[in-house]
Amino acid sequence: MDQRRSDPPRTPRAARVVKAPDQRREEIVAAARLMFARQGVRATTFQHIADEAGVARSLVYHYAGSMDRLVDQVLDACVADFAAELRAWDAAREPGDIDGAVRSWLQLFRRNLPHTVDGAARTAHPLPRFDDAGLYVRYLDRSITALLDALEDTTIPAYAARHTIEITHVRETFALLLHGIIGLLRTNPALGDDVLADLVRQTLRLPPLPSRGPDRDLPTRDRDADR
Repeated sequence: MDQRRSDPPRTPRAARVVKAPDQRREEIVAAARLMFARQGVRATTFQHIADEAGVARSLVYHYAGSMDRLVDQVLDACVADFAAELRAWDAAREPGDIDGAVRSWLQLFRRNLPHTVDGAARTAHPLPRFDDAGLYVRYLDRSITALLDALEDTTIPAYAARHTIEITHVRETFALLLHGIIGLLRTNPALGDDVLADLVRQTLRLPPLPSRGPDRDLPTRDRDADR
């Protein structure tokens, strides 16, 4: 009896998904951003990014060209998110509420700084693990430039329309302030917002707050003991 083997049924190939180049590029950059945040830039390969994005490695190379170029694209995306959040802050702040604006700005700034607490990143959006100093400086320099551009478009002219700006070299003063806060938070991430808010007011010569009483600078436990 002639027994013929039958070939196993073939699994149909999944239809290739064709996407617009800009959409595909954004997906690859987003995948790279997640991988850089999880394991750092140095430990990430094109294959890791391809697996995360669900595409072929050759497609990642086609859109990125090189790892350094892809890193630049990821940094640009991170900086754009930081600047967009600053513009949203400006649109939401209440005119005349200087103290509220300063404090909410400080919280925004903290959320977007590349730092860790208990080993975990505490940022508004995924940021790469800055596994070399050059990458860290590239992110900060680009962020500060983008923030200064946004402030010059929004907050500074809005403030000038209601108040007299008491400082000269406005952009440079803001740059000095931003770099200074970054340095302070790097060396002392537990520094309180009361101190930072005072430094912002002093640097920008904003109107002083009404006195909070003689115990303003006492530790919390000492204030509680006096009640």
